[in-house]
Amino acid sequence: MPRDAPSPAALTEPIVAMTHCSPTDVVSPTASTLYTDTAGIGPDVVLVHGWGMHSGVWEDVAGDLLNDYRVTVLDLPGHGFSRPTKSGYTLAELAEAVAAATPTPAAWIGWSLGGLVAQQVALAMPERVTRLALVNSTPCFVQRPDWPHAIAPVVLRRFAEELSQDYRMVLKRFIALEVYGSEHASAQLHRFKTILSRRGEPEVTALQDGLAMLESNDLRAALQNLACPLLMLMGQRDQLVPVAAGEAIQNRLPNTRLHVFPRAGHAPFFSHLPEFMAELRAFLDA
Repeated sequence: MPRDAPSPAALTEPIVAMTHCSPTDVVSPTASTLYTDTAGIGPDVVLVHGWGMHSGVWEDVAGDLLNDYRVTVLDLPGHGFSRPTKSGYTLAELAEAVAAATPTPAAWIGWSLGGLVAQQVALAMPERVTRLALVNSTPCFVQRPDWPHAIAPVVLRRFAEELSQDYRMVLKRFIALEVYGSEHASAQLHRFKTILSRRGEPEVTALQDGLAMLESNDLRAALQNLACPLLMLMGQRDQLVPVAAGEAIQNRLPNTRLHVFPRAGHAPFFSHLPEFMAELRAFLDA
């Protein structure tokens, strides 16, 4: 169901509104279909949210950076204020659309699925990405014979099957997984739900496509060609992206910086904001 973008307001709500368009019959997203929000002065930073979420989850991070950086957040297709598209777009198509809608060059920060998108941008368009920070993200989200540091394929497929039956229940379970294991999980869960409710529910087709991208893409080999500095920020108790994934990437790419937040789940920018910002700023300022 199409949703109207609001008028410009504070960072917790959109600042730079996209041109509102009615849905058209397209297969892949384009820059004009994506809602973006830019504020601040300084070097450009792009923040990409995760599966089932929207850019409002970055409000604390973006608010902290605004005095020193020009920050752009966006809603992925079918999430938040970005209009829905037909299903079937690929990671490469999504990365191309996201890149076209954001400033260049910029430091990119991607959380979970957003980290996969940011990796694809950095690999396919290296001139656009000066630095890459992955927040509880990985180049390969599904277990493979040589990659145990991920979700079992059967778990991800069960999520996909249940989406068609009761997507609200799946989203509820997933949001709970976001904060599982972190301190003050109950309060964080309530805040997550409050933030997400501001922009309505994501489109089911967008959720299905996101899961398909997580299942089918493996960027491990390509990541060897990454041309920019890499920071991996991970939660010790994350149930979706284990710390072992970050350690394995660091072993493959010795110049990678890895920081693990103790007693944190899948969203350390919620549970460990001061420590998260200290690590992120040190990386961006280097």
